[in-house]
Amino acid sequence: MAAAGRKAAGQAVTAPDPGRRADVVGGRAGETAQTLDRGLRLLHLVADAPAGLTVTEVATRLGIGRAAVYRLVGPLTGHGMLRRDSDGRLRLGVGVLHLARRAQPLLAEGAMPALRRLAEQAGATAHLTVVEGGEGVALAVVEPSWTSFHVAYRTGARHPLDRGAAGRAILAGRGGAAEPVSSSGELQSGAYGVAAPVLGVPGLEASVGVVALAPLDVDLVGPQVRAAATAVTAALR
Repeated sequence: MAAAGRKAAGQAVTAPDPGRRADVVGGRAGETAQTLDRGLRLLHLVADAPAGLTVTEVATRLGIGRAAVYRLVGPLTGHGMLRRDSDGRLRLGVGVLHLARRAQPLLAEGAMPALRRLAEQAGATAHLTVVEGGEGVALAVVEPSWTSFHVAYRTGARHPLDRGAAGRAILAGRGGAAEPVSSSGELQSGAYGVAAPVLGVPGLEASVGVVALAPLDVDLVGPQVRAAATAVTAALR
């Protein structure tokens, strides 16, 4: 009766337009996705800039205004993903390290089957090495089961990227090179290594390799190491 009364008075009742509501919801979803994309791109830009970036530099590289950058920086700083140094330059925050540490067990778990096969094939200690803080870090290590002697390589061991097969393979991988790299006595006297980069996993710089107490036949072990690196890529993608 009330509705009929309004109509009689000339006040039409308009039903909600489902299409318009869907457009509004879709528009907000698109804006959210764009903001998320920009925030992730911002983190990647800062991660690739050892000296940090200014807000102006970020705005230029993202193709957005400074005000938009500030809107991104606020939440990322609040969650510890970014920080501003004494010069006001943006750098990665400790929150990124926390996420990386939480992800490391997953990386190690995914790589273990390939490392076990490699250790048994080569008769040498196999390892997955990742980049952390500009250094190579042994994230997972598997020793062969059938050899009398082998290298005891400690998980968590760190070394410069420009020394040893594992680190130099990672550096080669930055340029797209996938071929195995060998080394002799660079990290430990009397130790020999062969490693290949893990390529094709977004956000990951890593290598798979073996280390032994005797010289390694690169023609034989190299393809085994490369196959293991490819298997790790497939497991982590």
